[in-house]
Amino acid sequence: MKRSQLHLLILTVFAGILMQCNSTPEGTRIEGAMKNAGGTQVYLDKVVINQASNVLSKADVAADGSFRLDFPEGLDAGIYNLRIGAKRLNLVLDGSEKVVAVNGDLHTMQNGDITLEGSPSSQAYLDFFRSARNQRIGEQEVKTFVDTTQNPYTAAFVAFSVLRNNPQYLDIHRKAQERLAETYPQADMVKSYGEFIDKLDQQYQKTLASQRVRVGEPAPDITLPNPRGENMSLSDLRGKIVLLDFWASWCGPCRRENPNVVKVYKRYKDEGFEVFSVSLDGLDTRTKARLGNDPERIKQMADRSKQRWVQAIEQDNLIWDYHVSDLKKWESKAASKYGVTSIPRTFLIDREGNIAAINLRGSANIEAELKKLL
Repeated sequence: MKRSQLHLLILTVFAGILMQCNSTPEGTRIEGAMKNAGGTQVYLDKVVINQASNVLSKADVAADGSFRLDFPEGLDAGIYNLRIGAKRLNLVLDGSEKVVAVNGDLHTMQNGDITLEGSPSSQAYLDFFRSARNQRIGEQEVKTFVDTTQNPYTAAFVAFSVLRNNPQYLDIHRKAQERLAETYPQADMVKSYGEFIDKLDQQYQKTLASQRVRVGEPAPDITLPNPRGENMSLSDLRGKIVLLDFWASWCGPCRRENPNVVKVYKRYKDEGFEVFSVSLDGLDTRTKARLGNDPERIKQMADRSKQRWVQAIEQDNLIWDYHVSDLKKWESKAASKYGVTSIPRTFLIDREGNIAAINLRGSANIEAELKKLL
């Protein structure tokens, strides 16, 4: 064989090998490049709701931040956790993916500030949480996503991640689990998600059984001072429909829920609707003990807590007049009277002073129950 022919043969073989390496894999490949990730390791975990994750594969990340994980037999439809160093990113696969490319910066990866190719379901999940960073995501947004997103795994994981163990959203959890069971009846997540929902329902039923106030019963009266020290009573609002709202300035979920209450109040305040807000700001016995029961330190912290309460009223535009608190945090007499052990907690009271609904969240839910009483 001539030397020129030998060179041509070598080049042809080398090109074939190169093409084979860069061709679409038989199974699934997770690859990409992350700035500031050189020298770390990359992992892919299989995620099942309410269970420990299972590590499927790991590899070293190159000095330039590039990485690659190959799965010759492919990856099943499901939820996966891509971990690089101490950061992580959820991927939602439908089982048809060949190459999923994730590129960006390790420092912002966990915030979803990445580019993603090859997985429409993962992109839908990522887009939802990007929008969640820019606006308050409530029940209706999650419900719409669960009903409309294509991959039921995406629906289930969004419902679980956002709504968690709030029993008010059991119906949305059930819808997401039903969609998953219809498409992937043998999936581990169908069973684990169902077990999570059953446990949540059981806890909710126990809570209902132990409630100190029940729907249809008279609402216990509350008389507490407002920020100016003037006593205000719930019974003063008899004849109006009242949303009794237990909250606190330090409660993140309460602050996120406040815009929903404001929205409904503005819409129906001229039709006999009122809000009576009871704040669980202040100091309880445990907090005072941490301060050594020092009267001066207690007064200073109590004053700061009251100031945060007043500031939160202004910041969240809680424009109704009825804001009260005994500034005793979880030792609030009003909270004890209504069996409140977590916040936000609401009670809708009809014009006769009876409990009409309990623990309404989201403007749509509040409005729906309010309309029944108008």
